[in-house]
Amino acid sequence: MINSKCNDTELIQKAIKAMENSYSPYSHFSVGAAIMTESGNIYTGCNVENSSYGATICAERTAALKAISEGERKIEHIAIVSSSGDFTFPCGICRQFLSEFMPSEGRIILSDKNNNIKIYTLGELLPEAFMLNTKD
Repeated sequence: MINSKCNDTELIQKAIKAMENSYSPYSHFSVGAAIMTESGNIYTGCNVENSSYGATICAERTAALKAISEGERKIEHIAIVSSSGDFTFPCGICRQFLSEFMPSEGRIILSDKNNNIKIYTLGELLPEAFMLNTKD
C-alpha cells in the first residue's frame, strides 16, 4: 500500500509496475492495476492464473481485494494496463465487483503502449449494475 494522492499518469505507472508480477504462464497476457481509494491510499495488483482457469484472478480484483482487506471501502479510481499494448478493459466480473465499492462516477483509466489514455466512468462501462437493496 502506498499513501499518496497521484495523478492519472502516476497511477498508470504504478499499474505498469504491478504488471511485472503477473503470473500468466497459460495466456501470456499480463495485466496490472492500481487503485486509489478515497483515503488516498494506492493498492496495486496483477493477474494470477491457474491451470483450472476458473481459479484465475484478474489484476483489478487483486488490487481491490488488497484494499478491502486493509479496511478500505471506497474506491475512487483504477488504472489498468496490459502486455497486449492495447487498451484493456475490465471484464464483466471485475466491473460488477468494482461496483460494490466504487461509485458509478468512479474513473477507470486505461493506457496503451503509446501512452494514450482513455478514461471512462464505471457507470459508462456497467450502466445497470446489479445491486441489492440494502436499506433497513
